[in-house]
Amino acid sequence: MMRRPLALLLSLALALPVQALDLPDLGDVAASELSPAAERRIGEQIIQQIRWRDAAYLDDPEVEEYVNRLGHRLVAASEDPLREFDFFVVRDSTLNAFALPGGYIGVHSGLILAARSESELASVLGHEIAHVTQRHIAQLFGKQSQTSMVMLASLLVAVLAARSNSQVSQAAIAAGQAGAIQSQLGYTRGFEREADRVGLQTLEQAGFDVRGMPGFFERLQRDSRLYENNAPAYLRTHPLTTERIADMENRASSMPYRQVLDSPEFGYVRAKLRAQAGAAADAVRQMQEGVERHPDDAAARYGLGRALLRAARFDEAAAVVDELRADVASSPWVDTLAAEIRLARKDGVGALALLEAARQRHPGYRSLEYALAEAQIQAGKPAAAVVGMRKALTQRGGDARLWLLLSRANAELGRRTAQHRAQAEVYVLRGSVPAAIEQLEIARKAGDGDFYELSAVDARLRELKTRLREDREAERN
Repeated sequence: MMRRPLALLLSLALALPVQALDLPDLGDVAASELSPAAERRIGEQIIQQIRWRDAAYLDDPEVEEYVNRLGHRLVAASEDPLREFDFFVVRDSTLNAFALPGGYIGVHSGLILAARSESELASVLGHEIAHVTQRHIAQLFGKQSQTSMVMLASLLVAVLAARSNSQVSQAAIAAGQAGAIQSQLGYTRGFEREADRVGLQTLEQAGFDVRGMPGFFERLQRDSRLYENNAPAYLRTHPLTTERIADMENRASSMPYRQVLDSPEFGYVRAKLRAQAGAAADAVRQMQEGVERHPDDAAARYGLGRALLRAARFDEAAAVVDELRADVASSPWVDTLAAEIRLARKDGVGALALLEAARQRHPGYRSLEYALAEAQIQAGKPAAAVVGMRKALTQRGGDARLWLLLSRANAELGRRTAQHRAQAEVYVLRGSVPAAIEQLEIARKAGDGDFYELSAVDARLRELKTRLREDREAERN
């Protein structure tokens, strides 16, 4: 049974300082060792710690939706287009990306900002996707199959620490028998070359500029010479050699040349990350300077509007964004920002009208869906938000944002049973089963649920109590 070793690994990992967990190339685990469902469960437990216990996790639906749309475009062109993937961003200025078991891929915000084109960013995602589809971690863990659990735990601690603190990494390696761990990390160099090859093919099949991959890695290697013993995180977790770059260049040159324009969203996501960095006043000044240099750049103007909103300069933000909406093609990013400004000015009705029209123009954008529910609640229409969230949850039952919005909307309606029932699901997704049970107990006693709703509460309560009991028994054993 894998539950106890996994608990040990995670407990050791979580003993580290709270930072963005960086597991370089931890794609998946061999099917001979674990079932695909177990692989996904390991990834779910790790991502749960990142999303709910790591302050560096970037909880931004627009940014996350962007990397998921970009990532899934690549997955669709990969060797395993039906494999489940989930992409997320951590707030970290270093240049890095990493894969977790079960197809979870993390991207540092610094990497998005460092990419000079969308094809460059896609090349890194394609590389990480290849680590997963080529089952590199299956082989990595297979090599460790005869190693003690202490050694395997030490390896994970070392990898976790390696993201941006080389001293912590060295200490962890020393504590966990350096020779064996160094050998294991070295085993990934062959994986890097295969991920380059497969990632480049995926990049080409997805319609990106394949020269983005060797160009980005060559620049990364060149810039690393300025760091001496403190190389960028990506180079520490992804061994890079001149031979690898030359091989990438040779392969790219044999493929048809394709000029690819960046999507507007690539500019918007980078502008948003810049506008959210540092002090609000500094962000406004930097964004203003950007608009002065490039007055016709929609992304620069968007960034200024975003920075002004953050600085609570709502009237100025509205003027910038309303002018932008009049000048450029309709964008869900710009529409969402315009609605957020209206919500900040307590104009829920205006935000609602704007978002309802935007949803018609841009169906399928989750960030618009969340913003629409916020506007419905503020505009005094929580019942509409309940209908929308329930409909969305039939497709995305694991979306904590939907459950939280559903809980808030029910609270506005005075439906305490439904409110606490939805809040319980938020806690389940956060990995806090005792808190979820407490919410369901409150829901049972609220006194406003009908027979069917209370029956559902009781059934869920029994299920979670059984899960909690099994987890505690596993810990004792």
